[in-house]
Amino acid sequence: MIEEPTNTQRKIIHIDMDAFYASVEQRDFPEYRGKPIVVGGKPDSRGVVATASYEARVYGIKSAMSCNKAYQLCPTAIFVYPRFDAYVTVSKGIREIFSRYTDLIEPLSLDEAYLDVTEDKLGIGSAIDIARSIKDAIKNELNLTASAGVSINKFVAKIASDMNKPDGLTFIGPSKIKAFMEKLPVEKFFGIGKVTAARMKAMQINTGADLKKLREEQLVAQFGKSGRFYYKVVRGIDERPVRANRASKSVGAEDTLKEDTNDAGIMHSLLQEISVTVADRLQKHQLKGKTVTLKIKFADFRQITRSRSFATTINESNIIYKEAIKLLDEAEIGTTEVRLLGITLSRFYDDLPFDTREVSQLSFDF
Repeated sequence: MIEEPTNTQRKIIHIDMDAFYASVEQRDFPEYRGKPIVVGGKPDSRGVVATASYEARVYGIKSAMSCNKAYQLCPTAIFVYPRFDAYVTVSKGIREIFSRYTDLIEPLSLDEAYLDVTEDKLGIGSAIDIARSIKDAIKNELNLTASAGVSINKFVAKIASDMNKPDGLTFIGPSKIKAFMEKLPVEKFFGIGKVTAARMKAMQINTGADLKKLREEQLVAQFGKSGRFYYKVVRGIDERPVRANRASKSVGAEDTLKEDTNDAGIMHSLLQEISVTVADRLQKHQLKGKTVTLKIKFADFRQITRSRSFATTINESNIIYKEAIKLLDEAEIGTTEVRLLGITLSRFYDDLPFDTREVSQLSFDF
């Protein structure tokens, strides 16, 4: 029998769409169904994989992998360019389904969100039943599948949603959290990337149980402020609320050059294209921002960013472009060859009325 959280605890659902971009492509184009699909670009391009269908993943293809590498792993895969307008439209449909059950919705991206259903609008009561109903609605109305994690806090719910993909529903109740956290590999913890995980493993910290042996001050000394979060969450404590009006952090776009280059003319041309894309997305969502950030990834995969803020908010492509050029010049890359360029605008809303604010993070490759 599945255990439910008590009335004094939050009921949190994390919904994560299954292979979202690839699934939309397979839904919209019947000839793609049942076949390995890679969304991100052509195999002979310098692009990266945005997502891959489950048929492609069995070959070892993963997000952020180069399209060229993906082609080597599966030459029979079908490579398609992203259709972000289509994904945004579907995402709005998913959000409408969420809103039937709660107004406490915190989107993380187009394809995932936290929901607080402690007090659900339909009076269902059971977070598990709500998650199941949401999954059914997504399947029946949008012809897509989602996986759901249910627990008493955001951290555990997010981990749970990834446990039985695709089309999964996993509940981790209060009495199971302690054992769950102790067995969890450290690389699964929020904020622990490859570098931090390697540091931990060098310290013989491989699981939550190992992490739990360290005092809070030891974790802070080793890992900074994140150490406080690790100390709490490994004990099943995550007090972060679901933020219903979470604002966009950034709007951006990036592109990989056809060949590594330090040619200023080629880079300026690409930055002009990216500036137009970013401006279009800002204007589409009625957003303006104060901070322009230029991202530069070099041929050796080293990456730097340069930023500058304006006194007022902007969303015009010519202004974004001119600022990106200045930031590129100031970066003084010299003879170092560049692989990728990106532009992001952030610090929204200072001069905007509340009803024009967008709540989802919008940052895409193209």
